[in-house]
Amino acid sequence: MKKELDTLSPMEALLAAELPTGEGWQYEPKWDGFRCLARREGDEVTLTSKSGKPLARYFPEVVDMLRGTTQKRFLLDGELVISVGDALSFDALQLRLHPAESRIRKLAGETPAELMAFDLLEVASESLVDRPLGDRRAALEQFFAANAVPGMRLSPATTDRKAALGWLHRSGGALDGVIAKRLDLGYRFGKRAMIKVKQQRTADCVVGGFRYAEKKREVGSLLLGLYNEQGLLDHVGFTSAIPAKERPALTKELELLIEPPGFTGSAPGGPSRWNTERSMAWEPLNPELVVEVRYDQVTGRRFRHGTGFLRWRPDKDPNQCTFEQLAPELRPSELKELFGP
Repeated sequence: MKKELDTLSPMEALLAAELPTGEGWQYEPKWDGFRCLARREGDEVTLTSKSGKPLARYFPEVVDMLRGTTQKRFLLDGELVISVGDALSFDALQLRLHPAESRIRKLAGETPAELMAFDLLEVASESLVDRPLGDRRAALEQFFAANAVPGMRLSPATTDRKAALGWLHRSGGALDGVIAKRLDLGYRFGKRAMIKVKQQRTADCVVGGFRYAEKKREVGSLLLGLYNEQGLLDHVGFTSAIPAKERPALTKELELLIEPPGFTGSAPGGPSRWNTERSMAWEPLNPELVVEVRYDQVTGRRFRHGTGFLRWRPDKDPNQCTFEQLAPELRPSELKELFGP
């Protein structure tokens, strides 16, 4: 069983517009961290990413924490998260993926990670994979009560859809949305057997620059900016969802506005080992155009993913496009208030 479980990826979710209704659903927060399967076999602890890659060397403090549990054999499904100050930081997680062990150890001491557990798949020598979620959740709560250690947290769950809608309303920072699971369903490795719903929000952004398409001399993406507290225009993300038929005319319009510096605060980065100089080149624009975009997640004052183009806002003064319109990130100090005891 151990070899079989190690070669399979966690159960995944289908994206939906709304949370399902009716009886038999359990709702859980969708955390904004690194998904992992955490296994302990005596002194051996492994952390495996959603893609099957080992994570243990990057999170030695989590390995040590799991070695401190009373139970010596188990397999948990959960999410690695890191608190920095009073906010959960995805950037801090990414910094851990570093080749130097000394750097990893330093960060582990400064910003220790925690494991947010939401499913128990194996305990002692017993597999729980084929048991319904309702039974696995009860077993997880018993496991947590007997093995609670600093650095391991029990992710909340509810069968109350109204409460789950409250979580969804607060999502966009530490919470990446809400997951719905059937209480009568066994664990399905690698299958999209859950439902996830994300909060979709909109923001009005200044177009501070653009990039040409890779193989055409026409606009490929718009670079988005918001004014910070000092009145400087910070780069916050991009949108490439521009209708193809509009691109030729838009390119001509944008080229008339090319004027440095474009962004007066933080600007798009230069080449890296993942991006060529060509793909990272961008043209600065006089900050006159405002566009409304749809986004789902903000991390470190930037849109995590590409945004959806909604419409141009000629009626909007670019100076009105500030960070104040973005939903604030959920902070760890709010968890007790949000989820209860």
